[in-house]
Amino acid sequence: MSTTIVHLVRHGEVFNPERILYGRIPDFHLSARGESMAAATAQSFSGHDVAVLMSSPLERAQETAAPIAEVVGKPVLIDERLLEAGNQFEGLRVKSVRSQLWNPVRWPLMWNPALPSWGEHYVDIVERMMDVIEFARMKAEGHEAILVSHQLPIVCVQRKAQGKSLSHNPALRQCDLASVTSLVFDGDQLVDYRYSEPAQHI
Repeated sequence: MSTTIVHLVRHGEVFNPERILYGRIPDFHLSARGESMAAATAQSFSGHDVAVLMSSPLERAQETAAPIAEVVGKPVLIDERLLEAGNQFEGLRVKSVRSQLWNPVRWPLMWNPALPSWGEHYVDIVERMMDVIEFARMKAEGHEAILVSHQLPIVCVQRKAQGKSLSHNPALRQCDLASVTSLVFDGDQLVDYRYSEPAQHI
């Protein structure tokens, strides 16, 4: 059987001075540091046998995919299945003592963190992500594919690949900005899982 590798790339740092949860809100772009991250991760694919390059439709993902396209010489295919997870707290500050989640009006949405009840459920995220991964694997069979997406969708795939529960503590996620999660397939069977941070130095 032939070996195929599907790489999941998280986008670089986003310019977000208000520090809100931007989720699927349009017009959030990479910061200058994020552009440097994207360039570093792109260079890590130099010399790779990449047959397919895909991206979430959100600007930050497409801007991360752009330098990768230059390095690997492939066009960027946009796929909705690579979107950020849906979240009803979009537009709010959700971290630090200024978090708007302290407001009791938000609490009814938090009744079941294991789903999570405030947004797209983990099982739905992993289902659409595994669908697009299988599409990319078949399209790039015997070669490599790169899919640019977002933290939570990639984390759901990581946990699925490692046989872990999809429910998890967000503070323990291993999916840094511009990181690469690689799934190695022998035919249609997942045989290895790798993680790297080519932009860690930035």
